[in-house]
Amino acid sequence: MTPRVFRPQLVQAKLRLLQRLLQELEGLGQLTRDRLEAEPVVRLALERLLTQLVDVAVSVNTHVATAILSRAPASYHESFLLAAQSGAIPDALAEQLAPSAGLRSRLVHQYDTIDLDVVAAASAQALSDYRAYLRAVARFLAARGD
Repeated sequence: MTPRVFRPQLVQAKLRLLQRLLQELEGLGQLTRDRLEAEPVVRLALERLLTQLVDVAVSVNTHVATAILSRAPASYHESFLLAAQSGAIPDALAEQLAPSAGLRSRLVHQYDTIDLDVVAAASAQALSDYRAYLRAVARFLAARGD
C-alpha cells in the first residue's frame, strides 16, 4: 500500500461533522425504550445518528491509520484500535468505542431484533464517548501542529 499523505483539514472537517451530529443527538433529549416505541421517527433519527457517528469516526480512523501506520483497518472495530496505535486516541477510549461498530452493523443490516433498551442506552454512551473522541483527536492534531 502506498502511504497516504496526512490531511489535517480533512480530519478537522470530519470533527466538525461529528460535533454537529452530537448536537443533534443531544437535541433528542431523554431517550427511553418507551419513547422509542411511541415515537418511531425519534427512534429512526437516533439510529441514523448513531450509525453516522461511527461512520464518520471510522473515516477519521482509517485516514489516520493509513497515513501514519501505512495500514488500513480490516474492520470498523479495528479502525478504533489502529487510531489508538497511531496516537490519535488513547487505548482505553479505543476499547470503549470499538463495540459501537457492532451496534452500527446491527442497526444498518438488521441482523436481528434490535433491543430498544440497548439503543436508548447507546445514546448516552455515544454522547460521552464521542465527545471524548473529539477532544482526543483535536489534541492529536494540535500536538502535530495541524
